[in-house]
Amino acid sequence: MKVLHLTLKKKWFDMILSGEKKEEYREIKPYWAARLSGKTFDAIRFTNGYGKDKPSLLIEWLDLWEGVYGSPAWGAPTRKPIYSISLGKIISTRNIKEISNANKKYS
Repeated sequence: MKVLHLTLKKKWFDMILSGEKKEEYREIKPYWAARLSGKTFDAIRFTNGYGKDKPSLLIEWLDLWEGVYGSPAWGAPTRKPIYSISLGKIISTRNIKEISNANKKYS
């Protein structure tokens, strides 16, 4: 399985975990172009933080869109084109203590 590894801030990690956030965004810059343009993956491993016990989730990769505008509520910049990764089902989780109401404090 070909997996893209990305680290997220807790807010975005929790929103994806709860199912609220269905896309992940990255700026159109040379670094992300090299990692994303013309490539496909089977899944994305999202982690929150660092260390051996960090929470992580493996989620299905659906598609990549380049030069689109995402939802500012989901972290996309306003009026700036970005890479948008469409997310599918959660395949597995690790070191997740509480799944229900994970996003409650961000409402």
